[in-house]
Amino acid sequence: MIFFKPITSCVAAVAFKRIMLSGLTLLCSVLMLHAQQYDMLIKGGHVIDPKNNIDGIMDVGVKDGHILRVAKDIPAAESVKVVDAKGLYVSPGFIDIHGHYFHGTNPHTEYSNGFNALNPDQFTLPAGVTTAVETGGSGWRNFVQFKEQVIDRVQTRIFAILNIVGHGMSGVHEQNIEDMNPKMAALVARQYRKDIVGFKLAHYNGHDWTPVDRLIEAGKLAELPVMVDFGSANPPLSLETLFMEKFRPGDIYTHIYGGGSGGRQGVLDENGNVRPFLLDAQKRGVIFDVGHGGASFSYANAVPALAAGVKPNTISTDAHGRSVLSGMKSMTNVMSKFLNMGMTLNEVITASTWKPANVIHHPELGHLSEGAVADITVFNVLEGDFGFAERTGINKMMGKYKIEAEMTVKDGKIVWDLNGISAPLWDASN
Repeated sequence: MIFFKPITSCVAAVAFKRIMLSGLTLLCSVLMLHAQQYDMLIKGGHVIDPKNNIDGIMDVGVKDGHILRVAKDIPAAESVKVVDAKGLYVSPGFIDIHGHYFHGTNPHTEYSNGFNALNPDQFTLPAGVTTAVETGGSGWRNFVQFKEQVIDRVQTRIFAILNIVGHGMSGVHEQNIEDMNPKMAALVARQYRKDIVGFKLAHYNGHDWTPVDRLIEAGKLAELPVMVDFGSANPPLSLETLFMEKFRPGDIYTHIYGGGSGGRQGVLDENGNVRPFLLDAQKRGVIFDVGHGGASFSYANAVPALAAGVKPNTISTDAHGRSVLSGMKSMTNVMSKFLNMGMTLNEVITASTWKPANVIHHPELGHLSEGAVADITVFNVLEGDFGFAERTGINKMMGKYKIEAEMTVKDGKIVWDLNGISAPLWDASN
């Protein structure tokens, strides 16, 4: 028995040492976990946050899907994941208020449950867009189908601007004044207030203000803005009448740099001069939206308008099956055009984040304030010689700058990472 006592004492000592080491390890782990107060830290990027007047090198800390802190030199040790954004720009997630996402299988309905609408995630997230608005694809008759089929199923945050036509943007139905029911449209909008942010009139052909009047009546009943995409008329309907008499402050005219042919007035008059009432219309609160689309943007309108100070309030794509394959291409491509036409980068980001958030009455979005949802776009501004066409094969402009989305964060989760900046380097020894 005498020989076993030293062994027992030794075992006890080793056990005690192990317990102490385990306790220290656990304590260190707890302290480290406590120190890592961020789920993700985006470090060293040039932050542009127009709402908060931030335009400089900052770090952005994310916790539980929200912005926890924006500040200089946040220690990397305080975050579980660190993304090196040095040399890149960081902004709120882009907001595109004009696109067509009521994707479906009906070959006869164009943008309303049809083939020409897009499934949003593959188009929006790679371009840094975290919030998009489906503009007019659904009306009060089929909005619920759109909600169940798209809004409730995709990662992109999707809102709807409801068509004043009950059947939505489905070709021939858009000419049916009898299906333009402001009371029913407003009723559905009030019922789905979290999803519906306005009403739209599109493609109506005829010298008749009745569709516009019914649209604005719906807007008044639901206390929401309206968007107009003029069709054609002979003679064309007057933009001055629409902007200065029909529209309320906050109402939206899309395709602002289109028109001038096909029965629509453009921003230039018959003598090639910018219409004098445009700046007054903006001052009274009319929203000018780009809505680039496949054939709704021209340099002949945009360049002189911008030179005269008629800048877009909101930059948007009018994304659909044809426009993504033509001159529009993506949100970042449209933003790049305006950067090359003389808008500052801060102006371009404002028109793609904070301003559209307010236009659709969702000011909780479009900024990086502490506590805000962590929708973040990390992007690059490439320098070189780039070509930007209006449409495939038509009217190219050369530019020095091209915006490219590097990483997209939606609700605090990385949903797009072009060059893997959020990933560790692969090591063959592991």
